[in-house]
Amino acid sequence: MPVVSKYSNERVEQLINEVVEVLQRDQAPLDLALMVLGNATTELINGSVKPEQRAAVADKFAKALTASVK
Repeated sequence: MPVVSKYSNERVEQLINEVVEVLQRDQAPLDLALMVLGNATTELINGSVKPEQRAAVADKFAKALTASVK
């Protein structure tokens, strides 16, 4: 069953483009860019998710990331 998002594809793409643009403008190498995105993800989870739910959210995120890599 396909996943239905409450966010429009246009909004998602806009944010992705803005983030990637910042990393490209800074000429961040791949390892630095991934480190920044990973740390940002950690900050978002720690700042927005109850402590007892953080591991489950991180696990779902990791599985979604793994599934999206072709």
